[in-house]
Amino acid sequence: MAMPETINPVLIEVSRGGVVESRHRGAACVYDATGARVASWGEVETPIFPRSAIKLLQAVPFLETGAADVCQANFNELALACASHGGERAHVAVARAWMERMGLEESHLACGAHYPYESEAANALIRSGEAPTALHNNCSGKHLAMLATALARNEPVAGYNEPDHPVQRRVRDTLSELTGEDLAQAPIGIDGCSVPNWGITLAALARAMARVADPHGLKVARQSAIRRLRNAVARNPFMVAGTGRFCTALIGRKSTELYVKTGAEGVFVAALYELGVGIALKIDDGAKRASEVALAAILRYLEVLDDADWEALAAFAAPRVLNRAGRDVGEIRTVAGWPHGRPRIAEAAEA
Repeated sequence: MAMPETINPVLIEVSRGGVVESRHRGAACVYDATGARVASWGEVETPIFPRSAIKLLQAVPFLETGAADVCQANFNELALACASHGGERAHVAVARAWMERMGLEESHLACGAHYPYESEAANALIRSGEAPTALHNNCSGKHLAMLATALARNEPVAGYNEPDHPVQRRVRDTLSELTGEDLAQAPIGIDGCSVPNWGITLAALARAMARVADPHGLKVARQSAIRRLRNAVARNPFMVAGTGRFCTALIGRKSTELYVKTGAEGVFVAALYELGVGIALKIDDGAKRASEVALAAILRYLEVLDDADWEALAAFAAPRVLNRAGRDVGEIRTVAGWPHGRPRIAEAAEA
């Protein structure tokens, strides 16, 4: 099933010497927990693959089924279940201890192995002469949570990553309920870590994240699951990403106010607790450099980031272009006037 093509507006541009050198198109939206649109730019009703941006949502059944309590998951492990971690020593240590406590081996994880994202961790592994394992995979926490759910429900461990396995059907149904879209009819792709990824519209992703921000009205078990995951991430944002990563820096600075998560191919989501809204965005060409600037701009637009926050997060929110000698030669920025329009929540606050 082909996803329809759209022409989205240019959101981010890259300049060098005062001349715009590159442009990134994309779409973004903000919704509240009632399903009302707060703001949007570009085509937000076209399905996209959210990739790792939905890891907290994928972890909800891990808690709802009681599997997290059966395996006595601590807050570091709950946070790792939501993570695209850098494969640093602390990440791997938490994953290994969790895996061994469940009586599993690395071969049980279907995610595959890759070198750590974090350069020092990767270099240390290379110097040691060791090969990376599945525990170094940025998705290992998500996979351990899925395996734990299969074990707790007496379901087969083999094939837990396949779309027709009970673990994945449960994830799909949870995503359907939170997004408000019937994903049984959605396009399906296989993620980089070998689990299913369903085509979901940005509007639906934002609605789901709004329910993470404001879970009132959800069934009690789901409210509890979401709050436990939010709390775990807030207690140790390092587990969600790691050194030099935007998700860790932003959550670390605003842990009581928001949850954010990046996904491959230029996807980003956020849940803003005080405003009770969710954000979803996708950069058409998949550029991470553009998705980070776009998310920061929307947070600034919604007045979640103040001047001090902007300065502290400038490396992600307003990155400079440096040449090989370290000379500042340009910038990555939003196009003039974007984000634009008056968000509905601002209008309501002024009424």
